[in-house]
Amino acid sequence: MSSLATCLFCKIIKREIPSTKIFETELSYAFLDIGPLSEGHSLVIPKHHAKFLHELPDEYLADLLPVAKKVAIATGADQYNILQNNGRLAHQEVDHVHFHVIPKPNETEGLGIKWPAKKPTFEEIEATGKKMLERLQSD
Repeated sequence: MSSLATCLFCKIIKREIPSTKIFETELSYAFLDIGPLSEGHSLVIPKHHAKFLHELPDEYLADLLPVAKKVAIATGADQYNILQNNGRLAHQEVDHVHFHVIPKPNETEGLGIKWPAKKPTFEEIEATGKKMLERLQSD
């Protein structure tokens, strides 16, 4: 069976699995997360199945952030996180592109982040930039 046929989010889009819809466009669907980190924690998903962000057609990407903005406003939160993960190491649980809109009402609710920043030299940063530009130019 294909991943498309078994995809939880594709089933939600097709109304095969119930969800609490917040907002919908022709290309995107937003609904409340059933395991929220805070009240109003929502997911914004494209109606096109893609596992990773870089696999998603641009027209879906152009729709997703305006929908996420509307959902963020709908939460009523002054502070919030927009989170998007790609791959298991990056904490992606469902193999369908999705954005979390997570209200941050206080120190204990919402997304908690550890940010283990590195201290590269300027030369190391420049070398990384050069590699990235070369990859972009080879596409």
